[in-house]
Amino acid sequence: MMTSQLDPFAAVLIGLLGAGHCIAMCGGVAAAFSMAIPPSQRRWQWLYLLSYNTGRIVSYAVAGALVGGVFAGLADISMGKQGLLWLRLLAGIMMILLGLYLARWWSGLLALERLGGGLWRYLKPLAGRFVPFRSPLAALPFGMIWGWLPCGLVYSALTWSAVSGGAVQGATVMALFGLGTLPTLLALGGLAGSLRHWLNHPQFRQFSGIILILYGIFTLYQAMMLLR
Repeated sequence: MMTSQLDPFAAVLIGLLGAGHCIAMCGGVAAAFSMAIPPSQRRWQWLYLLSYNTGRIVSYAVAGALVGGVFAGLADISMGKQGLLWLRLLAGIMMILLGLYLARWWSGLLALERLGGGLWRYLKPLAGRFVPFRSPLAALPFGMIWGWLPCGLVYSALTWSAVSGGAVQGATVMALFGLGTLPTLLALGGLAGSLRHWLNHPQFRQFSGIILILYGIFTLYQAMMLLR
């Protein structure tokens, strides 16, 4: 019997293999970020990038804690542990849909991203208050705000927070997801231009999509066996 729904591997996998989507979504952010660093501070670009990404991951963890806590409470009230298994089915379906989206075989997740647009209209102007950066520390709140950018990749990872079993577990899932996105976001920061080109290659996107689809199918199989 499954006593914990936490799946660290799934969280990191989504972050790592979602590289192509990160490049498409966050390319503008990377350009704005680079311009916000004073020319005299460019030698400290690593510190600015680490501060920005720390803020971004903190926001992911907060969102994961909220989703994990709320859904764990609802599952206990309604159906107990079986409720989390039904949520695991949803997580598997989302993984499959994300795989189709990353491989560019289906674009339905764009509708999901548009749902977060209302909140983002209020948050985005706040980021402008921190630029240009006066120090690496100023990139931290900038990253925390951009962590709420509407993104199908993030929403897919949040379904694993929903199935994690609690607020702490949900925060852990999203923190691991954020760590999985680090290589791509560092590349977007200008530290690895060749890596950026490779991550956005159609063959890599299709490979990533297939891996996520297969893992989603495996997740569905696991959940259905436990629901029998």
